[in-house]
Amino acid sequence: MLKFIEKLLSEFRSCFTRTRTYEWFLVIISSLLIRSDSLGVTSFIRALSLDRHLYETMLHFFRSAAFKTTQLKLCWHKLIHKNAPFIRIAGRPLLLGDGCKVSKEARYMPGVKKLCQESEDSSKPQFIHGHMFGGIGAAIGNRLNSFCIPLDLTIQDGLKQTASWIGGGLSSSMTHVVQMIRNGHAIAQTFAEDVYFALDRYFLTVPLLEELQALNAASPYHLDVITRAKTNCTAYLKPEKEAVPHRGRPRKKGDAVRLKELFTSRQQDFVKTTVSMYGKEQAVEYLSQNLLWGMKLYQELQFVLVRYGSVTSILVSTDLELSPTLIIEAYAHRFKIECMFRELKQQIHGFSYHFWNSKLPKLNKYKKKSDPDPLEAVRKEDQKSVLLAIDAIERFVLCSEISMGLIQMIALKPAFVEMIAKNRYLRTSYESRVSEATVIEYLRKHFFRLLSLNRHSYISRLILSMQEPDFEENEAA
Repeated sequence: MLKFIEKLLSEFRSCFTRTRTYEWFLVIISSLLIRSDSLGVTSFIRALSLDRHLYETMLHFFRSAAFKTTQLKLCWHKLIHKNAPFIRIAGRPLLLGDGCKVSKEARYMPGVKKLCQESEDSSKPQFIHGHMFGGIGAAIGNRLNSFCIPLDLTIQDGLKQTASWIGGGLSSSMTHVVQMIRNGHAIAQTFAEDVYFALDRYFLTVPLLEELQALNAASPYHLDVITRAKTNCTAYLKPEKEAVPHRGRPRKKGDAVRLKELFTSRQQDFVKTTVSMYGKEQAVEYLSQNLLWGMKLYQELQFVLVRYGSVTSILVSTDLELSPTLIIEAYAHRFKIECMFRELKQQIHGFSYHFWNSKLPKLNKYKKKSDPDPLEAVRKEDQKSVLLAIDAIERFVLCSEISMGLIQMIALKPAFVEMIAKNRYLRTSYESRVSEATVIEYLRKHFFRLLSLNRHSYISRLILSMQEPDFEENEAA
């Protein structure tokens, strides 16, 4: 298992201009795999019993100039495309996307703002202060076990002012929806193939469709969106061709269609079938129809009205030729990104960063929308320092993504599954299936044993050289 981890991590060597920075990358990823607390970078020292005097050096890694975050992320995407077993829809990889809100109480952390949580969970407050991340992952696995492997997590709200600091080239100057579609399209170009992108219902907007049209028109590999429409959604029939030309502009749309009413008015037209949803076969009824949607845009989309049991839903696809059953199956995978966010928070502690900057004005928790952006008060000579703090946050999260991805790929290897499953008791166990939590629990118990069994491996020698002297003496004894 250690050889498998080391082999995958060796693909990142070309991203670092200094060998020592690459070695710190290996140490940080190893500690993320096994640490049991979420108290920031100090937990990395405790997890591997490293020399406490190395804390400052490790902290410098996240602001190091020896590598670029974009290059490291690009290498991660290529590694996933090369090694991960994708779940494919009509031959294309399936990307999953959604937003994630992370609570942060820091008064001097860039990008922290007041956020509204729409979740119905009573344990979550309606309003929090924190970061809004846009997350993209890929569906990998098989029918027995599947995951959403993280590909891209970036702060997508609260940083619009920083775009002007570097000439307006930063993607944070765009809206959350447009950033998500751009990031998804960039991943499709890295994969060098057409992909499908499953998104939550609030992403169905005119700006998204306009941006998608422009991106697909200018690139060889296309991105098609599969999402869900609101229950009160209204679409339009195509305009009928006039037998006798009339004066004036041609009609862009026909009669309005209230999609919710089709569940009763066209009940006899629904097709009964069985599709694979949520790990099992489900009997569903569906009705597919191509209609125009979007005020002043009127783009043709494929609407799939779905009924299974007492649940009804309206799915939407920009691919007009994709089978309705595949649209249903693709959207059913979307909940996996919610599982990925949960495991990233609770198991990896991927959002437990504490990077802040004293050059920022103190956060005002009672700030109104009409008040100026606090980032406007940052002096020009301090802007670079603030940008480094933002980059440090995204590097910490990127390392957490890589650690999560390694754990998921281990969970899909048959050679490791049986060995790992025996080391953790579960009341309801599944053959040939382990979760991320099970893999992490195994690594926490056996990581040092794996190091001792592979003493000549690069990671083993590296960690041993960084450990405290008294720890080495105890090991020798």
